[in-house]
Amino acid sequence: MPRRFAPILLVALLIATMGLPQQGQAQAPAGGTLIIGRGADSVTLSFYATAAPDSEVLAHIAETLFRLTPDGKIVPNLAEAAQLSNDGRQVTVRLRRGIQFHDGTPFNAEAVKWNLDFFRNPDNRITYRFLVSEVTDVAVVDPFTVRLTLARPFVPLIAHFTHDFMAMHSPTAMQRAGLRPPLGEPYGRSPVGTGPYRFKEWIRGDRVVLERNPNYWGAEKPTLEQIVWRSIPDDGARTLALESGQIHVAVRVPPRETTRLALNRALRVDRTSSLRTIYMAFHAQKRPYTDPRVRQAFNYAVNKRAIVQTILGGAGRVSDAPITPGIVGYSPIMTYQYDVAKAKSLLAEAGFPNGLNLTIHHPTGRYVQDAQIAAAVQAQLREAGINARLATMEWGTYLQFTGRGPEQSEVELFMLGWGTVTGDADYGLYSLFHSSQWQPAGNSRFFYKNPQVDTLLEQARSITDPGRRTATYKQAMDIIMKDAPWLFLHSESQVTGMRREVSGLIVHPTERILAYNAKLGPAR
Repeated sequence: MPRRFAPILLVALLIATMGLPQQGQAQAPAGGTLIIGRGADSVTLSFYATAAPDSEVLAHIAETLFRLTPDGKIVPNLAEAAQLSNDGRQVTVRLRRGIQFHDGTPFNAEAVKWNLDFFRNPDNRITYRFLVSEVTDVAVVDPFTVRLTLARPFVPLIAHFTHDFMAMHSPTAMQRAGLRPPLGEPYGRSPVGTGPYRFKEWIRGDRVVLERNPNYWGAEKPTLEQIVWRSIPDDGARTLALESGQIHVAVRVPPRETTRLALNRALRVDRTSSLRTIYMAFHAQKRPYTDPRVRQAFNYAVNKRAIVQTILGGAGRVSDAPITPGIVGYSPIMTYQYDVAKAKSLLAEAGFPNGLNLTIHHPTGRYVQDAQIAAAVQAQLREAGINARLATMEWGTYLQFTGRGPEQSEVELFMLGWGTVTGDADYGLYSLFHSSQWQPAGNSRFFYKNPQVDTLLEQARSITDPGRRTATYKQAMDIIMKDAPWLFLHSESQVTGMRREVSGLIVHPTERILAYNAKLGPAR
């Protein structure tokens, strides 16, 4: 079962320094290079990052003010504490002292202000700007204190500060290199943070290499000399690379391989729950997908349970809401049962008694069995008279193709996933279903709009009572599920293969492999 995430509500926010990792002087010995095989390369390592292959690398280089633990707790990180004013309109954040960015720039209140002001500036066109959209001012109180002024109480703010895309970068390095949209380059090719590892090399389509930061501020020093992320899109090739010892860790192991791998005494298989929902989205402003009956028909035409059981080997859960269990604000809403006759009836009502023809776009290697799932959907839709052509794209190209505005977008139906990595429903719902978040300004690539949903999602951001807030999100999700802007599929479980000489590796529910404290040693 997924872990229950419970980020601290802003109304009760008082994060104290109890339990903070303390700065220390002891240096751990360096040892070895950990190689992680993954299905997709990063796109950018800057504020302009938009996907998990970016965040899992960034998490080792640039650190956030607060951090979300694997069991869902928000704990201080670069910040020591945060306190809310009585009216809920100001948050004062106290920062750690004695930290430097990798280039020697001091980490202090001025650096935090520079980062947040750049992130908030609409002229910079940051996709994730909604994370701090209620912040109207960032003021330096003293060298290690900043005060944020809010337009209104903003419950998910501290949860949002755990997001890797809001990590602190060196203002000196960013200004020297420059950050230009849409990818924040050239800075995005060589980021500078405060983390346990420093950027070393990036060969596009092949590997990203980080090296140990010998001056890391934390008490627990990194021990690996290097971490390498290798891009191996083919699931089978990635698994073979693990078995042969070419890599130490393989993400998204095909479920059909897990039994065989578990018999290999040199390997172990880790199964971890995930906060990621997999879906196919319709271009909701393009006919015939403007009609909810057409979108509902697709949902009835696909047997999601069969996909989870056969293609995923049970390593997933059929979606009953746009977000997953374990997220604050989740409620079970409904599932579209497999009913081909109902699908045909809805298509006929919408004026398509003879079915439809369309193209389904999908990536390969990015999500668990993504190409195989797309093929299964194609076959099942055919039974309802819906004839789909599959179009496969490499991940970076796919993001660009699906990231165009509503007038320019060529998509009809396309596969994506969304991980609610803050553990709060605002991130999983507002970012995708509020009409202000359409691409290219936001994250919605499917251009859904319902004024009632917009209002509910806006209200929920300021509701401090947990029960009322959850009820408001349930109202919004009831409408979303009936409107069916997605072909709702499933939430993923993470299946990760690793060699037994690897220890200390964290497979986080936010779909990141964290190697801060990983070690290589004798097989265990």
